[in-house]
Amino acid sequence: MTSVNLPKHTKAKALKPTSRRPAKELCSECGLCDTYYIHYVKEACAFINQQIDKLEEQTHTRSRQLDNPDELYFGVHQNMIAARKTEPIPGAQWTGIVSTIAIEMLNGGIVEGVVCVQNTSQDRFQPMPIIARTPEEILAARVNKPTLSPNLSILEQVEKSGMKRLLVIGVGCQIQALRAVEKQLGLEKLYVLGTPCVDNVTREGLQKFLETTSRSPETVIHYEFMQDYRVHFKHEDGSTETVPFFGLKTNKLKDVFAPSCMSCFDYVNSLADLVVGYMGAPYGWQWIVVRNDTGRTMLELVKDQLETQPVTSKGDRQAAVQQSIPAYDKGVTLPMWAAKLMGVVIEKIGPKGLEYARFSIDSHFTRNYLYVKRNYLEKLESHVPEFAKRIVGQYKLPE
Repeated sequence: MTSVNLPKHTKAKALKPTSRRPAKELCSECGLCDTYYIHYVKEACAFINQQIDKLEEQTHTRSRQLDNPDELYFGVHQNMIAARKTEPIPGAQWTGIVSTIAIEMLNGGIVEGVVCVQNTSQDRFQPMPIIARTPEEILAARVNKPTLSPNLSILEQVEKSGMKRLLVIGVGCQIQALRAVEKQLGLEKLYVLGTPCVDNVTREGLQKFLETTSRSPETVIHYEFMQDYRVHFKHEDGSTETVPFFGLKTNKLKDVFAPSCMSCFDYVNSLADLVVGYMGAPYGWQWIVVRNDTGRTMLELVKDQLETQPVTSKGDRQAAVQQSIPAYDKGVTLPMWAAKLMGVVIEKIGPKGLEYARFSIDSHFTRNYLYVKRNYLEKLESHVPEFAKRIVGQYKLPE
């Protein structure tokens, strides 16, 4: 085969690590531009060409029904449940559902490799995307890396390996780019296991967050913003530290999140086949969203290893969201005693289950809409999906 007959993208040149990306300051560092798939970046990048509706139809055979309250918020889906493993994986961030699904798919020969993210040997939070080919490599990737991660930087390796069945684990911006180039990968079958994602940071931004928020930033293994309205930090000695949302030093942290995350409206990973997160489930459980038949097949593989219960919804989020908009906008930071008291009250009477998930989505979408409006007004109309406009439209926003 001569080079003339090769696909056009194989002739493209990846950008050097120090080069400015086409999305400029909105780049989420998904890794696409680190490969010759940069040929497709103007169409594929979520921050250059927002096309969730089109890609939902491509992936799920239809886009979400905007008059269905659950689909408006959570995207196309067949089912939602709460679940946890009956025998948790040691060292997993929660109980290890994501790792277990990946291992079952690999051991069963359903896929030949799994795109996941380990960390470098030098830094527990520095992401290192790999194509895992053994259960051990998958387990080495357990625990979220709350930093921007170039997962798609391995796409050239996938094509050159001759691999035909692949599982990719990733977040919304990565998956939107992946779906846009899916037909160019030469795969017989692509499986996508997504996690909800919000407020990632650069490695430097993460350090600032840890030093500003945790009592012992150097020993944090992982952290998560949880349904009890607290940030939970897990430390090397096994201890857990909690900090109420309302006690975060918002005035110091407003600029810590990546511009891409501040302009993202795909919190729930709309284009994955199966989504595993936590925000729509009771505390201690995982929230699982089955989006299509492929996702249902993936979940079936581990069904006998899970304890499950229906999702529930309780409370009313809207007053809390409306009050939080100006508070965040002005960088209001409460004294810790007041923050703890407010946290206790809201945990008792605040929204829970799916209503907590809507609270989180509303809070972030209103914030992000204002960010795009103030910083990228020319992109506002085309970049904000219709479902996000409807969600934001429930609230009164400052100018």
